[in-house]
Amino acid sequence: MNRAAVWLIICVSLLFSIGLLMVFNTTSAEIIDRSLDISTHGALFKQITYGLIGLGVGLLIYSYGHQWLLRWSTPMLIACTVLLILVFVPRIGQTINGAHRWIGIGGFTFQPSECVKILIPLVFIRWVLQQTEPIEFKPFLKALGLLSIPIGLILLEPDNGTTLIIFACLVVLFLLTRIRWVYWALPLIALLSVGVIAASQMPHVHDRIHIYLHPELDIRGKGHQPHQAKIAAGSGQLMGLGLGQSLQKLNYLPEARSDYIAAIYAEECGFVGILALIALYMTFTFAGFFIALRAQDRGSFMIAAILTFLISIQAFVNLGVVSGLLPSKGMTLPFFSQGGSSLIMNIAALFVLLDIARHPKKLSETL
Repeated sequence: MNRAAVWLIICVSLLFSIGLLMVFNTTSAEIIDRSLDISTHGALFKQITYGLIGLGVGLLIYSYGHQWLLRWSTPMLIACTVLLILVFVPRIGQTINGAHRWIGIGGFTFQPSECVKILIPLVFIRWVLQQTEPIEFKPFLKALGLLSIPIGLILLEPDNGTTLIIFACLVVLFLLTRIRWVYWALPLIALLSVGVIAASQMPHVHDRIHIYLHPELDIRGKGHQPHQAKIAAGSGQLMGLGLGQSLQKLNYLPEARSDYIAAIYAEECGFVGILALIALYMTFTFAGFFIALRAQDRGSFMIAAILTFLISIQAFVNLGVVSGLLPSKGMTLPFFSQGGSSLIMNIAALFVLLDIARHPKKLSETL
């Protein structure tokens, strides 16, 4: 096992361990504060269970190899597209905060869009590798048309954050595969222009932007979470209040265990703790891209690069939202915050990277 793979394992192990501590920290405080008649360890055990499931899925992928995953990516995406339809079916899909994103299985929930987020780039990579001639516009448009079906279903849930992440991954793949920019850049610019013009005519868009810039003006509505997150992060100052000493986790900051867990971490561990967290994600990113550069073939390079980008951009967006630099989006912090489906898929992606790392390009081929 090369050094890059070791660094990946170290970073993920630290992130997951600290995340478990913070999940127990926030959920137990919430349960005690509300005097709820449930176990204070329930969320912790559930997170560990999801982690073990992710480990099992990852070991399965590692044993069969990433090429096996690439071959079966299309049937898997079709199956997940069916699951995306089932989230809208009553008694099968679960609606939380007005969003249809989950399928309930016993006491656990599963979010199909987390699988699709990984499978769509893999399916596109497989399609590119099957092309024997330079990619023309019509085949490219047909491939995007098929991929737009699961993307459209995710948009209907609605899950704008996941949709934007998938689009970002596709744009990166367009660049990596050197698809002619006139095929995608011009339509994308035109689409964005139309979207900006249309959005500028909508009063609620003005309100959302205004609240994003000044969340304190609507602290009982849309601005509540961003405002409380800023208070939490600011309260931590340089060294933090100490583990377990957060006040914002006592029902002041909603979704503290998932989307905004980094704010509680910043309150308890301070600016130094956040710097350490960012350093872990940066090390993970550098190690992942190093594995991509040393991959033995073009397909492995693209898979390693896009999976590293996928995990890294989610961390960037989550920390950006918590700090107030980006508008609020429902996105978990990879390997750290509570979120079973995302944890399973991120661990699976980790093992794909580890599998690619064990078959590096020979040093003589890189010179």
